[in-house]
Amino acid sequence: MGGSLPRTRPATAVHSGSGDRDHARAPGRTRVRREPSGQVGDLTRPHLRGRGSSDGGRTTPDWASADGLRRCETRAMTELPDILSPEFAADPYSAYRVLRERAPLLYHEATRSWLVSRCEDVERGLRDPVFTNENYEWQVAPVHGRTMLEMGGREHAVRRALVAPAFRGTSLEQKFRPVIERNARVLVDGFRRAGRVELISQFATRFPINVIVDVLGLDQADHDRFHRWYTSVIAFLGNLSGDPRVTEDGLRTREEFAAHLIPIVRRRRRDPGDDLLSALCQAEVEGTRMSDEDVKSFCSLLLTAGGETTDKAVGSVMRNLLHHPEQLAAVRADRSLVERAFAESLRYTPPAHMVMRQTAAEVELAGGVIPAGATVTFLLASANRDGARYARPDEFDLFRADLAVDRAFSAAARHLSFALGRHFCVGALLAKAEVEVAVGHLLDAMPDARLAPGSRAEERGIFMRGPAELQVEFTPA
Repeated sequence: MGGSLPRTRPATAVHSGSGDRDHARAPGRTRVRREPSGQVGDLTRPHLRGRGSSDGGRTTPDWASADGLRRCETRAMTELPDILSPEFAADPYSAYRVLRERAPLLYHEATRSWLVSRCEDVERGLRDPVFTNENYEWQVAPVHGRTMLEMGGREHAVRRALVAPAFRGTSLEQKFRPVIERNARVLVDGFRRAGRVELISQFATRFPINVIVDVLGLDQADHDRFHRWYTSVIAFLGNLSGDPRVTEDGLRTREEFAAHLIPIVRRRRRDPGDDLLSALCQAEVEGTRMSDEDVKSFCSLLLTAGGETTDKAVGSVMRNLLHHPEQLAAVRADRSLVERAFAESLRYTPPAHMVMRQTAAEVELAGGVIPAGATVTFLLASANRDGARYARPDEFDLFRADLAVDRAFSAAARHLSFALGRHFCVGALLAKAEVEVAVGHLLDAMPDARLAPGSRAEERGIFMRGPAELQVEFTPA
């Protein structure tokens, strides 16, 4: 669980820590560190050499003035991949390689954020408390309400302690796994005898939402309603174009969700059952309980962050295996390898490609200086393809020696797809259980699954990414 939530920061909310009112519009006013090689840390270094203006026989380099730095940035941005371009959308992995090699720290005007692409820098950013989650106040609160994503310190620790026990150990096995198994079986039964299925729309997008509705102890007749809400919130969070209809629909969904869920929360407080919603209502740590609004906000977050991550993970694992028939055959023969296939898919094609943070103070990173109050976009998928971390990073290989599958679903994971540190994904083990069960049921029902002729199985998405469709043929068992 832990979608990356890509809404861009409002221009009026962007301030630097040194009094610059809007460094998004005037990035040249932020501090830039001169490197020993004659390069500048926050832009593409080669673009800044040997250019400048003449003043009394002296040459003033472009990086030394705000106007000049803007010219440097313009040149850099025109020659570097743009994360919002069609070319990037078609193949982000090649773009990540260019950014790691030529611009490990780069200001991106359209998203008003600093892009960080190398594994060691992304890893530091996910652990160092100077990179806060305050960005979630404007990124997710408008549609979810206040969640533990934007909390810090003791408040975050207590809130995490309230919800985490439900997502591990006996609670996961006894309460979640039977529900996961049942929902996978029901969806697979819908196409088991058809000989063909579009796995994304007929299985992947439905499966995690149905599981969440059921473990919360809500009415199974509401599956379609919750799927509609899920789709609306995901569209709101990914509304990079600022479409007012998408924004309006997302805000309306927040009101509808609250109106539906809060009365149920109040009933569960009076008459708890054996379900996750009741457990959240009754949970207490150090004398603290969650309010009705807290429970509602967490359930809203669970629906979208947990739903989208698993949705795209199931599709990506199946796509990767179908594109690598020898590895698919190995997984068919030994289902314990599903865990490795999921771990490698998290590295190779993660659901969350980017995550944002906000700086609490000016900080040096990747050879440059980021001002206080800046938004930073950490490129998780780029870090996972960094050759400094992984051998043959652009190859899918579930047998790779550097996968470290024994810790791939913990805060000690080598990949960064579930983040790190105090904000490591609380639902990582739930996602693991869902993907393992889903892939097992799919392989049982489709023992000779293969991509349908003409199926392109392309990935789509920028911040969150996965197969748009997956047309599969098989011989009915």
